[in-house]
Amino acid sequence: MDAVEQELPDSGEVLEIGCGHGLFSLTAALASHDRRVIGTDIDGAKLVEARRAAQAAGLNQERLEFQQVEADWRPPSDHLYDAVVIIDVLYLLGISAALNLVAAAARAVKPGGRLLVKEMDTTLRAKAAWCSTQELISTKLTRVTEGETVQLVPLDALRAVMQEADLEVTTQALDRGYVHPHALLIGQRR
Repeated sequence: MDAVEQELPDSGEVLEIGCGHGLFSLTAALASHDRRVIGTDIDGAKLVEARRAAQAAGLNQERLEFQQVEADWRPPSDHLYDAVVIIDVLYLLGISAALNLVAAAARAVKPGGRLLVKEMDTTLRAKAAWCSTQELISTKLTRVTEGETVQLVPLDALRAVMQEADLEVTTQALDRGYVHPHALLIGQRR
């Protein structure tokens, strides 16, 4: 998570899509007083916990806001952000819906802004298989994560959608020392 936060601009408005319990949104807001962070999620119960954590950290809605959205929600086309962040969400949507969400997120990035997508690298097959198994348990057995599917989205497909949206894309491997094949795509708007 630190690697993702370090790629955020020091100031401006940050949108996190699929914030869950709000851990990253909270981290991003606390790391810079010049950021306003909006975390969105479909799970209202998780957002209750996120709001409690923000309040306990002394963050008001001017600095950190959480919004419950519908599963088909996309960033509004009339508002641009300095950064849009998607962390470990896309695998729950199916490939087509995931790519559509990334395209919408890319369109929501201001000139000079960034789209940060942290997902799993499917080319690291053993780690990807372990990750898929764990997520199937989380979505189907324990139900700690909402989602009807578990389908890791290839980084090449994500990169292509980001490039089609006129973002310059670089990739950081984040899997060293981890059992999961973490990777970060950084899309910079020119």
